[in-house]
Amino acid sequence: MKTSGSISFPSPEIKAMPRNKKDYQILVIEDNPGDFALVEDFLFEHIEAPVIVQASTFKEAKYRLIQADCKFDIILLDISLPDNTHEQLIREIMELCNDIPVIVLTGYTDFAFGVRSLSLGVSDYLLKDELTALSLYKSIIYSVERKKSVAELRESEKRYSDLFQLSPLPAWVCDMDTLKFLDVNLAAINQYGYSYDEFLSMTLKDIRPTEDIPVMQKNIVALSKANSAFFKIVNHHQKKNGELFQAEVQVNRIPYKEKNASIAMINDITERVNYIKTIEDQNEKFKEISWMQSHVVRAPLARIMGLIPLIENANELDTEIKKMLQYLFQSANELDEIIKNITDKTKVVDHQADKSKH
Repeated sequence: MKTSGSISFPSPEIKAMPRNKKDYQILVIEDNPGDFALVEDFLFEHIEAPVIVQASTFKEAKYRLIQADCKFDIILLDISLPDNTHEQLIREIMELCNDIPVIVLTGYTDFAFGVRSLSLGVSDYLLKDELTALSLYKSIIYSVERKKSVAELRESEKRYSDLFQLSPLPAWVCDMDTLKFLDVNLAAINQYGYSYDEFLSMTLKDIRPTEDIPVMQKNIVALSKANSAFFKIVNHHQKKNGELFQAEVQVNRIPYKEKNASIAMINDITERVNYIKTIEDQNEKFKEISWMQSHVVRAPLARIMGLIPLIENANELDTEIKKMLQYLFQSANELDEIIKNITDKTKVVDHQADKSKH
Protein backbone atom coordinates (compact mmCIF):
# COMPACT_ATOMS: atom_id res chain seq x y z
CA MET A 1 0.00 0.00 0.00
CA LYS A 2 1.31 3.50 -0.86
CA THR A 3 2.52 5.53 2.05
CA SER A 4 3.40 8.78 0.22
CA GLY A 5 0.56 11.00 -0.82
CA SER A 6 -2.24 8.69 0.31
CA ILE A 7 -5.64 10.18 1.12
CA SER A 8 -6.27 11.11 4.75
CA PHE A 9 -9.63 11.22 6.52
CA PRO A 10 -10.89 14.81 6.87
CA SER A 11 -12.59 16.24 9.90
CA PRO A 12 -16.41 15.86 9.80
CA GLU A 13 -18.20 18.59 7.87
CA ILE A 14 -20.55 20.70 9.94
CA LYS A 15 -23.57 20.77 7.65
CA ALA A 16 -24.59 17.88 5.43
CA MET A 17 -25.46 18.68 1.83
CA PRO A 18 -28.29 16.96 -0.03
CA ARG A 19 -26.87 14.21 -2.22
CA ASN A 20 -26.83 14.60 -5.97
CA LYS A 21 -29.31 12.17 -7.54
CA LYS A 22 -27.65 11.98 -10.93
CA ASP A 23 -26.09 8.59 -11.69
CA TYR A 24 -22.62 9.80 -12.67
CA GLN A 25 -20.48 7.26 -14.54
CA ILE A 26 -17.03 7.59 -12.98
CA LEU A 27 -13.79 5.87 -13.96
CA VAL A 28 -11.27 5.80 -11.08
CA ILE A 29 -7.76 4.96 -12.31
CA GLU A 30 -6.06 4.04 -9.03
CA ASP A 31 -3.86 1.06 -8.07
CA ASN A 32 -3.88 1.69 -4.30
CA PRO A 33 -6.85 -0.23 -2.78
CA GLY A 34 -6.93 2.02 0.30
CA ASP A 35 -7.00 5.24 -1.74
CA PHE A 36 -9.66 3.79 -4.04
CA ALA A 37 -11.84 2.88 -1.03
CA LEU A 38 -11.59 6.43 0.35
CA VAL A 39 -12.39 7.99 -3.03
CA GLU A 40 -15.38 5.68 -3.28
CA ASP A 41 -16.57 6.77 0.18
CA PHE A 42 -16.13 10.43 -0.76
CA LEU A 43 -18.14 9.95 -3.94
CA PHE A 44 -21.06 8.32 -2.13
CA GLU A 45 -21.09 11.10 0.43
CA HIS A 46 -22.37 13.69 -2.08
CA ILE A 47 -23.64 11.57 -4.97
CA GLU A 48 -26.57 9.28 -4.28
CA ALA A 49 -25.86 6.52 -6.81
CA PRO A 50 -22.58 6.94 -8.67
CA VAL A 51 -21.57 4.17 -11.05
CA ILE A 52 -17.90 3.65 -10.19
CA VAL A 53 -15.51 1.62 -12.33
CA GLN A 54 -11.93 0.97 -11.19
CA ALA A 55 -8.85 0.48 -13.33
CA SER A 56 -5.64 -0.30 -11.45
CA THR A 57 -3.28 -0.15 -14.47
CA PHE A 58 -2.96 1.96 -17.60
CA LYS A 59 -3.62 -1.11 -19.71
CA GLU A 60 -6.92 -1.73 -17.92
CA ALA A 61 -7.86 1.96 -18.12
CA LYS A 62 -7.18 1.93 -21.85
CA TYR A 63 -9.42 -1.10 -22.25
CA ARG A 64 -12.21 0.60 -20.29
CA LEU A 65 -11.96 3.78 -22.35
CA ILE A 66 -12.04 2.12 -25.76
CA GLN A 67 -15.09 -0.01 -24.98
CA ALA A 68 -18.02 1.19 -27.05
CA ASP A 69 -20.46 0.82 -24.17
CA CYS A 70 -18.40 2.84 -21.67
CA LYS A 71 -19.75 6.39 -21.40
CA PHE A 72 -17.96 8.02 -18.49
CA ASP A 73 -18.86 11.47 -17.16
CA ILE A 74 -15.56 11.96 -15.32
CA ILE A 75 -12.15 10.29 -14.91
CA LEU A 76 -10.24 10.40 -11.61
CA LEU A 77 -6.58 9.69 -12.37
CA ASP A 78 -3.75 8.72 -10.06
CA ILE A 79 -0.57 9.53 -12.00
CA SER A 80 1.61 6.81 -10.47
CA LEU A 81 0.54 3.48 -11.99
CA PRO A 82 2.64 0.29 -12.27
CA ASP A 83 2.79 0.44 -16.08
CA ASN A 84 2.74 4.21 -16.74
CA THR A 85 3.38 7.39 -14.76
CA HIS A 86 3.33 11.16 -14.63
CA GLU A 87 3.37 13.27 -17.80
CA GLN A 88 3.45 10.33 -20.21
CA LEU A 89 0.45 8.79 -18.46
CA ILE A 90 -1.50 12.08 -18.62
CA ARG A 91 -0.75 12.49 -22.31
CA GLU A 92 -1.91 8.99 -23.19
CA ILE A 93 -5.06 9.22 -21.05
CA MET A 94 -5.94 12.57 -22.66
CA GLU A 95 -5.63 10.96 -26.09
CA LEU A 96 -8.06 8.21 -25.03
CA CYS A 97 -10.58 10.19 -22.99
CA ASN A 98 -12.54 11.66 -25.92
CA ASP A 99 -13.22 14.97 -24.15
CA ILE A 100 -14.20 13.32 -20.86
CA PRO A 101 -13.02 15.62 -18.03
CA VAL A 102 -9.95 14.26 -16.23
CA ILE A 103 -9.17 15.14 -12.60
CA VAL A 104 -5.69 14.25 -11.40
CA LEU A 105 -5.47 12.89 -7.82
CA THR A 106 -1.87 12.78 -6.67
CA GLY A 107 0.55 13.05 -3.81
CA TYR A 108 3.04 14.73 -6.12
CA THR A 109 3.29 18.26 -4.73
CA ASP A 110 5.47 19.84 -7.44
CA PHE A 111 3.58 23.05 -8.36
CA ALA A 112 5.24 23.37 -11.77
CA PHE A 113 4.19 19.85 -12.65
CA GLY A 114 0.63 20.67 -11.60
CA VAL A 115 0.57 23.68 -13.91
CA ARG A 116 2.06 21.60 -16.72
CA SER A 117 -0.64 18.97 -16.17
CA LEU A 118 -3.35 21.58 -16.58
CA SER A 119 -1.70 22.72 -19.82
CA LEU A 120 -2.00 19.14 -21.08
CA GLY A 121 -5.78 19.41 -20.78
CA VAL A 122 -6.73 17.99 -17.37
CA SER A 123 -9.67 19.71 -15.68
CA ASP A 124 -8.21 19.85 -12.18
CA TYR A 125 -5.17 18.83 -10.15
CA LEU A 126 -5.94 17.77 -6.56
CA LEU A 127 -3.47 16.75 -3.87
CA LYS A 128 -4.50 13.60 -2.02
CA ASP A 129 -3.32 14.97 1.33
CA GLU A 130 -5.75 17.90 0.97
CA LEU A 131 -8.65 15.97 -0.54
CA THR A 132 -12.09 16.03 1.10
CA ALA A 133 -15.46 14.70 0.00
CA LEU A 134 -16.64 18.25 -0.66
CA SER A 135 -13.54 19.37 -2.60
CA LEU A 136 -13.74 16.25 -4.75
CA TYR A 137 -17.48 16.72 -5.37
CA LYS A 138 -17.02 20.39 -6.28
CA SER A 139 -14.21 19.54 -8.68
CA ILE A 140 -16.38 16.91 -10.38
CA ILE A 141 -19.36 19.25 -10.74
CA TYR A 142 -17.21 22.14 -11.98
CA SER A 143 -15.42 19.88 -14.47
CA VAL A 144 -18.62 18.39 -15.83
CA GLU A 145 -20.27 21.81 -16.18
CA ARG A 146 -17.15 23.24 -17.77
CA LYS A 147 -17.24 20.43 -20.30
CA LYS A 148 -20.86 21.32 -21.14
CA SER A 149 -19.96 24.99 -21.60
CA VAL A 150 -17.02 24.10 -23.85
CA ALA A 151 -19.21 21.73 -25.87
CA GLU A 152 -21.87 24.45 -26.29
CA LEU A 153 -19.19 26.95 -27.34
CA ARG A 154 -17.81 24.49 -29.89
CA GLU A 155 -21.30 23.84 -31.21
CA SER A 156 -21.91 27.58 -31.49
CA GLU A 157 -18.61 28.04 -33.33
CA LYS A 158 -19.49 25.13 -35.62
CA ARG A 159 -22.87 26.67 -36.44
CA TYR A 160 -21.16 29.97 -37.25
CA SER A 161 -18.58 28.16 -39.36
CA ASP A 162 -21.28 26.23 -41.23
CA LEU A 163 -23.29 29.39 -41.88
CA PHE A 164 -20.15 31.15 -43.08
CA GLN A 165 -18.69 28.34 -45.19
CA LEU A 166 -21.96 27.04 -46.65
CA SER A 167 -23.34 30.46 -47.56
CA PRO A 168 -24.13 30.71 -51.29
CA LEU A 169 -22.94 34.34 -51.16
CA PRO A 170 -19.21 35.13 -51.08
CA ALA A 171 -18.13 36.15 -47.57
CA TRP A 172 -14.94 37.03 -45.77
CA VAL A 173 -13.57 38.28 -42.47
CA CYS A 174 -11.17 41.19 -42.75
CA ASP A 175 -8.83 42.98 -40.33
CA MET A 176 -10.10 46.58 -40.21
CA ASP A 177 -6.66 47.95 -39.32
CA THR A 178 -4.49 46.16 -41.91
CA LEU A 179 -7.27 45.31 -44.43
CA LYS A 180 -5.89 41.75 -44.58
CA PHE A 181 -8.24 38.84 -45.19
CA LEU A 182 -8.51 36.64 -42.09
CA ASP A 183 -10.94 34.07 -43.48
CA VAL A 184 -12.93 33.49 -46.69
CA ASN A 185 -15.62 31.01 -47.65
CA LEU A 186 -15.81 28.70 -50.66
CA ALA A 187 -18.25 30.97 -52.50
CA ALA A 188 -15.70 33.81 -52.37
CA ILE A 189 -12.98 31.51 -53.70
CA ASN A 190 -15.24 30.49 -56.59
CA GLN A 191 -16.38 34.05 -57.32
CA TYR A 192 -12.98 35.75 -57.33
CA GLY A 193 -10.78 32.90 -58.56
CA TYR A 194 -8.15 33.09 -55.80
CA SER A 195 -7.24 30.10 -53.62
CA TYR A 196 -7.75 30.22 -49.84
CA ASP A 197 -4.02 30.68 -49.23
CA GLU A 198 -3.84 33.44 -51.85
CA PHE A 199 -6.70 35.28 -50.17
CA LEU A 200 -4.94 35.13 -46.77
CA SER A 201 -1.87 36.76 -48.31
CA MET A 202 -3.96 39.62 -49.78
CA THR A 203 -5.77 42.75 -48.62
CA LEU A 204 -9.02 44.41 -49.71
CA LYS A 205 -7.00 46.62 -52.06
CA ASP A 206 -6.14 43.57 -54.18
CA ILE A 207 -9.77 42.98 -55.23
CA ARG A 208 -10.58 46.60 -56.11
CA PRO A 209 -9.72 48.57 -59.24
CA THR A 210 -6.82 50.95 -58.60
CA GLU A 211 -8.96 54.03 -59.27
CA ASP A 212 -11.50 52.93 -56.60
CA ILE A 213 -9.02 52.56 -53.72
CA PRO A 214 -9.27 56.18 -52.44
CA VAL A 215 -13.07 55.85 -52.22
CA MET A 216 -12.68 52.46 -50.52
CA GLN A 217 -10.40 53.96 -47.87
CA LYS A 218 -12.95 56.73 -47.19
CA ASN A 219 -15.66 54.11 -46.75
CA ILE A 220 -13.51 52.16 -44.28
CA VAL A 221 -12.94 55.31 -42.22
CA ALA A 222 -16.68 55.99 -42.29
CA LEU A 223 -17.42 52.43 -41.15
CA SER A 224 -14.95 52.68 -38.26
CA LYS A 225 -16.60 55.91 -37.07
CA ALA A 226 -20.21 54.86 -37.65
CA ASN A 227 -22.45 54.33 -34.62
CA SER A 228 -24.01 51.29 -36.25
CA ALA A 229 -22.00 48.11 -36.73
CA PHE A 230 -23.81 47.55 -40.03
CA PHE A 231 -22.74 49.15 -43.30
CA LYS A 232 -23.98 48.66 -46.87
CA ILE A 233 -22.37 49.92 -50.04
CA VAL A 234 -22.22 49.23 -53.79
CA ASN A 235 -18.88 49.33 -55.61
CA HIS A 236 -16.74 47.62 -58.25
CA HIS A 237 -14.78 44.47 -57.45
CA GLN A 238 -12.11 42.80 -59.55
CA LYS A 239 -11.59 39.06 -60.03
CA LYS A 240 -8.23 37.36 -60.41
CA ASN A 241 -8.66 37.32 -64.21
CA GLY A 242 -9.21 41.08 -64.22
CA GLU A 243 -12.97 40.92 -64.79
CA LEU A 244 -14.94 43.66 -63.03
CA PHE A 245 -18.38 43.26 -61.51
CA GLN A 246 -20.79 45.35 -59.46
CA ALA A 247 -20.82 44.22 -55.82
CA GLU A 248 -23.38 45.03 -53.17
CA VAL A 249 -21.43 44.65 -49.92
CA GLN A 250 -23.01 44.26 -46.46
CA VAL A 251 -20.46 44.76 -43.69
CA ASN A 252 -20.70 44.15 -39.95
CA ARG A 253 -18.00 44.97 -37.44
CA ILE A 254 -17.11 41.97 -35.24
CA PRO A 255 -14.35 40.97 -32.80
CA TYR A 256 -12.35 38.13 -34.34
CA LYS A 257 -9.41 36.46 -32.59
CA GLU A 258 -8.68 39.63 -30.63
CA LYS A 259 -8.65 41.73 -33.79
CA ASN A 260 -10.76 44.70 -34.87
CA ALA A 261 -12.44 42.93 -37.75
CA SER A 262 -15.45 42.98 -40.02
CA ILE A 263 -17.45 40.30 -41.79
CA ALA A 264 -18.69 41.06 -45.28
CA MET A 265 -21.30 39.38 -47.49
CA ILE A 266 -20.96 40.13 -51.21
CA ASN A 267 -23.80 40.00 -53.70
CA ASP A 268 -22.94 40.24 -57.41
CA ILE A 269 -25.58 42.65 -58.73
CA THR A 270 -24.10 43.11 -62.20
CA GLU A 271 -27.13 41.51 -63.87
CA ARG A 272 -29.51 43.59 -61.78
CA VAL A 273 -27.65 46.82 -62.68
CA ASN A 274 -27.64 45.85 -66.36
CA TYR A 275 -31.36 45.11 -66.18
CA ILE A 276 -32.06 48.51 -64.62
CA LYS A 277 -29.91 50.13 -67.30
CA THR A 278 -32.00 48.36 -69.95
CA ILE A 279 -35.20 49.62 -68.34
CA GLU A 280 -33.80 53.15 -68.22
CA ASP A 281 -32.88 52.94 -71.90
CA GLN A 282 -36.41 51.77 -72.66
CA ASN A 283 -37.81 54.69 -70.67
CA GLU A 284 -35.74 57.06 -72.76
CA LYS A 285 -37.30 55.52 -75.85
CA PHE A 286 -40.73 55.96 -74.28
CA LYS A 287 -39.93 59.63 -73.81
CA GLU A 288 -38.98 59.93 -77.47
CA ILE A 289 -42.22 58.17 -78.52
CA SER A 290 -44.21 60.43 -76.21
CA TRP A 291 -42.59 63.52 -77.72
CA MET A 292 -43.26 62.26 -81.23
CA GLN A 293 -46.90 61.58 -80.37
CA SER A 294 -47.30 64.98 -78.75
CA HIS A 295 -45.59 67.01 -81.44
CA VAL A 296 -44.81 65.13 -84.64
CA VAL A 297 -47.98 62.99 -85.04
CA ARG A 298 -50.55 65.32 -83.52
CA ALA A 299 -49.45 68.37 -85.53
CA PRO A 300 -50.58 67.06 -88.98
CA LEU A 301 -53.57 65.41 -87.34
CA ALA A 302 -54.59 68.77 -85.91
CA ARG A 303 -54.28 70.34 -89.35
CA ILE A 304 -56.53 67.65 -90.87
CA MET A 305 -59.08 68.19 -88.11
CA GLY A 306 -58.99 71.94 -88.85
CA LEU A 307 -59.48 71.50 -92.61
CA ILE A 308 -62.50 69.22 -92.36
CA PRO A 309 -64.93 71.92 -91.06
CA LEU A 310 -63.75 74.27 -93.83
CA ILE A 311 -64.51 71.68 -96.49
CA GLU A 312 -67.89 70.94 -94.94
CA ASN A 313 -68.90 74.57 -95.25
CA ALA A 314 -68.37 74.59 -98.97
CA ASN A 315 -71.80 74.99 -100.76
CA GLU A 316 -71.03 72.75 -103.71
CA LEU A 317 -70.59 69.60 -101.53
CA ASP A 318 -73.43 67.14 -101.76
CA THR A 319 -74.93 65.40 -98.75
CA GLU A 320 -73.02 62.14 -99.24
CA ILE A 321 -69.61 63.85 -99.22
CA LYS A 322 -70.51 65.85 -96.13
CA LYS A 323 -71.43 62.62 -94.36
CA MET A 324 -68.04 61.10 -95.28
CA LEU A 325 -66.30 64.20 -93.96
CA GLN A 326 -68.18 63.85 -90.69
CA TYR A 327 -66.98 60.24 -90.42
CA LEU A 328 -63.45 61.39 -91.19
CA PHE A 329 -63.62 64.10 -88.53
CA GLN A 330 -64.97 61.60 -85.96
CA SER A 331 -62.13 59.16 -86.75
CA ALA A 332 -59.57 61.96 -86.43
CA ASN A 333 -60.95 62.82 -82.98
CA GLU A 334 -60.76 59.18 -81.91
CA LEU A 335 -57.16 58.95 -83.13
CA ASP A 336 -56.29 62.12 -81.24
CA GLU A 337 -57.80 60.67 -78.06
CA ILE A 338 -55.78 57.47 -78.47
CA ILE A 339 -52.57 59.45 -78.88
CA LYS A 340 -53.33 61.49 -75.74
CA ASN A 341 -53.97 58.30 -73.73
CA ILE A 342 -50.67 56.75 -74.85
CA THR A 343 -48.85 59.96 -73.98
CA ASP A 344 -50.41 60.05 -70.50
CA LYS A 345 -49.42 56.43 -69.82
CA THR A 346 -45.88 57.09 -70.98
CA LYS A 347 -45.64 59.98 -68.50
CA VAL A 348 -46.78 57.67 -65.68
CA VAL A 349 -44.11 55.09 -66.55
CA ASP A 350 -41.50 57.85 -66.72
CA HIS A 351 -42.53 59.20 -63.30
CA GLN A 352 -42.35 55.75 -61.69
CA ALA A 353 -38.87 55.21 -63.14
CA ASP A 354 -37.72 58.54 -61.65
CA LYS A 355 -39.11 57.54 -58.24
CA SER A 356 -37.32 54.19 -58.31
CA LYS A 357 -33.99 55.96 -58.80
CA HIS A 358 -34.48 57.87 -55.55
